Amino acid sequence: MKRNSTPGLTPIASAVALMVLSASMSAQAQQADQSKPQEVVVTGIRSALQSATNIKRNANSVVDAVSAEDVGKLPDTDVGESLGRIPGVSVGRAFGQGASVSVRGSDPQMTYTTLNGQTVASTGWYDQQTIDRSFNYSLLPSELIGGMDVYKSSQADLTEGGIGGTVIVKTRKPLDMAAGSAFVGAKLGKGTVSDGLSKDLSGLFSWKNDANSFGILVAAAGENGDYIRRGIESDSRWSADVAPTTFVQERKRTALNLSVQARPVKGLDIGLNYLKLQLDADNSNTSHYIFHDPNCTTRNAAVTSDFNPKGVCLSSNTSAAKATDAFLQTWARTAKMSSDSLTLNGTYKGEGFKLDAVAGTTKADGGTSMTTNYSYGGGNLPKWTGGVDATGKQIILTPGSSQSVGLGNLPASAGPAGSWATSRGPNSDKENFAQADLLLNLDMGAISSFKTGFRASQHTFEKGTDRAQFAAKTTEVPTAGLYDGTIAMGTNGWSSPRPNISAMMANTTQNITGWVRERGGYGVLKEDNTAAYGMFNFEKDQWHGNFGARYVRTKATAEGYKLDGSAVAAGDIAQNAGWSKTIISQSADYNDILPSLNAAFDLNKNTILRFTASQAITRPNFDNMFIATQNGFQDAVAGNETVTYGSVGLKPMKSTQLDLGVEYYYGKGNLISLMYFHKDINNFITTNTKINQSIGVVSPDSGKDSWTVNQYVNAGGGKIDGIEAQINHSFDNGFGAVANYTLANATAPATSYQDQLNVFTLSSKHNVNLVGYWENPTYSARLAYNWRSKYMVRETGWYGNRMHDAYGTLDLSLGWNITDKVRVAFEATNLLKADDVQYGAAGVKTTVKDPLKAGYPAWSFMGETTYRVSVSAKF
Repeated sequence: MKRNSTPGLTPIASAVALMVLSASMSAQAQQADQSKPQEVVVTGIRSALQSATNIKRNANSVVDAVSAEDVGKLPDTDVGESLGRIPGVSVGRAFGQGASVSVRGSDPQMTYTTLNGQTVASTGWYDQQTIDRSFNYSLLPSELIGGMDVYKSSQADLTEGGIGGTVIVKTRKPLDMAAGSAFVGAKLGKGTVSDGLSKDLSGLFSWKNDANSFGILVAAAGENGDYIRRGIESDSRWSADVAPTTFVQERKRTALNLSVQARPVKGLDIGLNYLKLQLDADNSNTSHYIFHDPNCTTRNAAVTSDFNPKGVCLSSNTSAAKATDAFLQTWARTAKMSSDSLTLNGTYKGEGFKLDAVAGTTKADGGTSMTTNYSYGGGNLPKWTGGVDATGKQIILTPGSSQSVGLGNLPASAGPAGSWATSRGPNSDKENFAQADLLLNLDMGAISSFKTGFRASQHTFEKGTDRAQFAAKTTEVPTAGLYDGTIAMGTNGWSSPRPNISAMMANTTQNITGWVRERGGYGVLKEDNTAAYGMFNFEKDQWHGNFGARYVRTKATAEGYKLDGSAVAAGDIAQNAGWSKTIISQSADYNDILPSLNAAFDLNKNTILRFTASQAITRPNFDNMFIATQNGFQDAVAGNETVTYGSVGLKPMKSTQLDLGVEYYYGKGNLISLMYFHKDINNFITTNTKINQSIGVVSPDSGKDSWTVNQYVNAGGGKIDGIEAQINHSFDNGFGAVANYTLANATAPATSYQDQLNVFTLSSKHNVNLVGYWENPTYSARLAYNWRSKYMVRETGWYGNRMHDAYGTLDLSLGWNITDKVRVAFEATNLLKADDVQYGAAGVKTTVKDPLKAGYPAWSFMGETTYRVSVSAKF
C-alpha cells in the first residue's frame, strides 16, 4: 500500500498544506488578466428556473433541479418545500418543517440523499419515530445551498440506494464565485399558532486569489425560536380518552460550511469541504385528558377490544351531574441532532481523460437526551362537562364549563413520575467512504467515452436506551417553579401552565441515582459496502445517453442482547426482564448487479424523446435489521407489549424500472414535458405477526405473559405506475407560471404493514404544484400552491399508523431590491391555514390500536400561517 511520504501528516492535512502552497506558487507564476470583462450574473426567479431547465435539458438521465435565485436564496425558506415544487416529489412535514422527501410515490427511505454526491449522515431527535435511512431535511438551512438535483432514473455511476430517486444537495465552491463575494441576511418570523418571534441570521464570504487558483469560502446560518403545535389527540385506549394537546419546541438550528479549493497546476482541482449541522430541539408535550366514555351516546360497535368492550365512543354529552375527572400530563424531553461531514476531493484532467477521487467521513449524533413525565389527576383540576363529537375527520369539543387550568389547580409541590417514564435514547450514524472515477474519451463511432470507478464505505449505526434509577423517596419542588407562563391548550385554546423544560429536567436529575442500560433498546449495525461500475456514454447524430452496470456487495453485522427469558437480577431494572447480559452477533452478505440504460433522441433542436431502463436497490431500514426490540413494557398501558425480531439477512428491495417521455423546450427556460414511469419492486420487507404469545416475561401492566411477536421477513412485491406533466412559461412582461401534476398509482404488499393497507408510506396518488410570479429589476412577487392527496403516516411508538388527509398550502413571497446590493422580502407560508388531519384507516380486524381503525379521527393539529420579513445584502 502506498503511504503518505510526509511523516506525521494525515492525507487531509497534507491536502490542506498542498492547497496553501499552491496559492503562493500560483500568485508568483501567474498574473491576473485585468482586461477580462466582469461576468454579469443574472439572478431572480426567472434565472433560477432557466438554470434548472438547462440542467434537465442537458442531462442524459431523467433529472429535475432546484437552483438558488441568488446567493443565500432558494425559492423557499424550507429546503424540503423547495424540493416539493419538483414534479413527482412529495414532502413529509414533521413539527412544522419539511423533514422527509419521497419521489414518485415511493417511501422516503427509498430516496437517497447525498451532499455533493456523497452520503450525509442523519439521525432524529424524537424517540417515537422509526430509525430509517432517510435524511432529515429539517437540519438544512436553505441559505447554505447552491442547488439540488433530483435523479429520477438510475445510472451506473450513481451510488446505489435510491429506488425512488437520488437527491444531490450542492454547496458552493469558492473558485466558482467572484473574488470577495459576501452575503449577509437577517429574518424575523411570527406564526399564528407559535408565540414569540423566530430569528434567523446567515452569512457567506468567499475569497480567491487573482490567479483563480486558490479560494476559501465560509458560510454560516443560525435560527432561534419556539415552535408550537396545537391539536387534539385520542388514544382511545386508556379509559377511552380524548386529549387536547399542545407541543412546544425550543428550537435552535446552527450550520457552518467551510470550503477550500485549489488548482495548483493546470488540470488539477483539489477541494476540502466541511459541513456542520446541528438542531437543538428541547420540547414538551402537554395533554389534558378527557374521559367521556361513561357518558357516550354513539359508538362504533365494530371496533371493540379490552379497552373498548362496547365499541369506540364516537360522541358523548356530559352534564354537570355526571362530570368526569380530568388528567393533566406533560412529557418533557431534551433532544438534539447533529451532522458533521468532512470530504476531500480531487480532479485531474489530462489529454483525453479525467480522474476524480474523493474520501471522507460523515457522522451524526442524535436521539432524545432525556425524557421525563409530570402528571396530575383529579383533585382540583376542572371536571369535564360538555360534548365530544368524533364522527367526522376531526374531533370537535364543546365544553360546557371552563376547562382552564392554573397553578392553583395543581398540588403545591410535585416531582417526576418515576423510573418507568424517565429514559434517554442516544443514537449515532457514521460512514467512512472512498471513491475513484476515471473517464476516458473514446473515438469509437457512437461511443464517445467510457467511465469506470469504485466506491467503498464502512457504515455504522448504533442506538441505545438507558433507564433511570430513582431514589427511594421522590424529591419534590414547588410546582410553581416547574412552569413559566401559560400556553393555549389544544384546538379550543383554554389556558394551561407552560412547562419549564429546564426546571423539570433539573428536578428529575435530583431524583436520579444512576442509569442502567435497557438491553432491549440496544443495537449496533455495521455495513461494509463495496461497488464497482462501468458506463459507456454515447452520442451519434440525434442520439445521446449512457448504458452500463454497477456491481454492489454488502456485508452486514448486527449486535444486540439475547432475549431468552432470563430473570431480572438483583439491582437490575424491570425492563430487562427476559434479556440476558450476553451480546450476540449475526452476520450476512449479499451482492447484486444493477444494469442501466438512459437514451435521449433529439426529435428536433427543441424536442427530446427520453427512454430509460434500469434496476435499483434500497437496503433494509435499520429498524428492520436490529436483532430484537421490545416496546410497551411497564409503560402504564396494558396490552401493548410487543417484541420485534429483525434480521441482517434481509435482502434489499429491488426495483426494475423504466421511463418514457417527451420534453419540448422553447424560448429562455420555457418547457413542456410529459413522462411515464414504472417501477416493479421486489423483496419488500413484511411482518409476520403473532398475538398472545408467551415469551417467559410477565408484564407488570397486564400481569400476563402475553405478547405480540413480530418477525421481519422478505416477501411480496409492489408496483408504481404514473405520469408527470409540467410546464414552465415566462412572458415578456415579467409574468411567468409553473405548473406540474404527478399521478402515482403505487401498491405495496399489505402484509408489509400492521395496518394491512397496500399503500406506500407517505405516498400520495396525486401531487399538484401551481406557481405564478412577476418580477422586474426592482420588485418580485410569487404565489405558490402545493397540494397532495391523502397518504399514510407510519411511526413506531405512541402514534402508530394513520392516514393523513389531503393537504394543500398556499405560499406568498414579495421582494424589493432597494439597490442592486440590498433586498427586503416578505414571505407568508400556509396562507390558508391548512390543518394536519390524521385518522384511522386500518380495518377493524387488524392488530393496530382502536383509534387507528375505521376512520376514527385519531389526531388533528391546527394549521399555522407563518409570516417572515427579511433583509439581505450582497457584496
